[in-house]
Amino acid sequence: MLSPGIISRPVYGGLQPDLRAKHNLLVVEGEGAAAVLELATKAPPEFFAKATLLYCPAGSAGKDYEKQLEALQPKAFWTFPTPATVMFRLKGVLQTATMGTRLYVTGTEPFIGLALKEALEAGIDHKSLITEHRGSAKRRVQCVHCKGFTENVTTNPAKCSHCGLNLLVRDHYSRRLGAFQGVCIDAEVPGEAPAPEEIFP
Repeated sequence: MLSPGIISRPVYGGLQPDLRAKHNLLVVEGEGAAAVLELATKAPPEFFAKATLLYCPAGSAGKDYEKQLEALQPKAFWTFPTPATVMFRLKGVLQTATMGTRLYVTGTEPFIGLALKEALEAGIDHKSLITEHRGSAKRRVQCVHCKGFTENVTTNPAKCSHCGLNLLVRDHYSRRLGAFQGVCIDAEVPGEAPAPEEIFP
């Protein structure tokens, strides 16, 4: 029941340097660090001299990305323990951002979605973000019945962590919520749901 042609489904174009930007704000999670290191091979030396980099190493255990990112010598570099703490800092940075700031986001889909949500609340058009998906395909899912969010969903169907319903994880995506939509899959005959399959590893 998943549909590849859903218009709301996010598309990630990959990180490319915007040479017109006056300030580059990079928001990075886990394996997204590899995307930034690849970006560095395409960007001129001054790109990172006018860059702020917010990094959460979650999901990159055993890889020394932090030192490699520091070696790029960004103007400012912060490391955070969780995506939530990155978003808190991002909110503050966006409140003081000036015209000419370009926002780059890379990491898992839930992480990109949360950063996009902050950008939208700050008045940034979603089409102006430069994004690249890296790492797990896990999803953040909102139950359309109880409105609760279930994090790190890898199966379809999945159980709502709030109301316990068996949810069909749809490809319909809300930029405002930063989440995919989950609909009860066994509403007509409760308990008759297909076995969960690992769809989003």
